[in-house]
Amino acid sequence: MDNIQIRKYREEDAAAVKEIFTMGMSEHVPASFMHLLKQPPAQMLLMCLFCALITSSKSFLLPVLAVTLLLAAARQFVVYMFNRYIDTSLKKDLNQIGETYLKGKDSCFWVAECDGCVVGSVACLPAERAPECLELKRMSVRRSHRGMGIAKALCRTVASFTRDRGYAAVVLYTSVVQTDAQKLYEHMGYQKTREFVAPELAAKILNFTLFEYRLDLHRD
Repeated sequence: MDNIQIRKYREEDAAAVKEIFTMGMSEHVPASFMHLLKQPPAQMLLMCLFCALITSSKSFLLPVLAVTLLLAAARQFVVYMFNRYIDTSLKKDLNQIGETYLKGKDSCFWVAECDGCVVGSVACLPAERAPECLELKRMSVRRSHRGMGIAKALCRTVASFTRDRGYAAVVLYTSVVQTDAQKLYEHMGYQKTREFVAPELAAKILNFTLFEYRLDLHRD
């Protein structure tokens, strides 16, 4: 960590921040696809399709081909959903970080810099559902720089900022497929307070669960 610096975001960091976020989210596509395949409705659909085709065609090749095509379509659907989320996030705040995070006194955006290169980011702003809390957002670290304590340092930066602003806690949201993130937050003292299915129709079909975590801060 000697050559890692956590500093406030600057406009010249924009391209690196968006790249890190996009690559980090794209890494969850395989796990999300496997999550989809583990759902009973998906397994039932594949089984029924295979059995119906093998019964009607008297051929093993046709049902295998049909199931393979269906799996490929399902994976493309997962990729589409992640790309849509990434695009929404970029339009919502990452294309205007200064306006979203750096105008108010209770919000901020930080980057982790290593040897002059941006390798991680995190942000916070007042939580919509919990007025006594700040919400940790946009946590991401380049794969090449993980395991160096950068994510922990970013978490501590948000906690310190939140405490200094007089808020009682930090809250955040992560998904069922982000298991490494869940382990990190729990290691940092966050407690899982709620789980719910994302409101989008596709998320409900996929049973794509979100987790709310909270870190209560003890003031001196």
